[in-house]
Amino acid sequence: MSPKKVIVNDLMQKNYTYLLTEPIGRHFHPEFKPELTPQQMLELGVFGGKYMTDCYDEFPASWYKKAKLCHEFHDPALNFFGINASKPLLYWQQKGWIYHEDPRGWFQWYCRYYMGRRCADDERQIKRWKAMKRHVAQLKIHCHPKELTCRQKQRQALLHWAYDSREM
Repeated sequence: MSPKKVIVNDLMQKNYTYLLTEPIGRHFHPEFKPELTPQQMLELGVFGGKYMTDCYDEFPASWYKKAKLCHEFHDPALNFFGINASKPLLYWQQKGWIYHEDPRGWFQWYCRYYMGRRCADDERQIKRWKAMKRHVAQLKIHCHPKELTCRQKQRQALLHWAYDSREM
């Protein structure tokens, strides 16, 4: 596969360029096993529908066909569990958790990784994804299997990190 060049021009990046060096949805790091694709996450309802509503040119149109999005504002009612489980982007920036190539954070990194981009931030992001397993453990301790009304905020947060908390 010869690398494909992607040029991004959206509200947060102008003329940002990256290469897709892997086939879409394949050749992930052996320790990175997300349970949901970016398309599935957008269709379920994540990030109050506000996430990446200006990125239609960067990602497949199929990702947006059934996505629960709201370009105007963050609407927690669009989330699968109907509640807010997000911190504002400014919070993530102040913590130093935003990689300069992915100014929207982890989900943007995941979308680009899923599409086939590999970058210097991959290892850190995969470690962050793995750290979310503590929430999986808490659900298993405190909730009956598939009891979707138990710890909904934690379940929504897990959906934001590509863990399918509907199945836990």
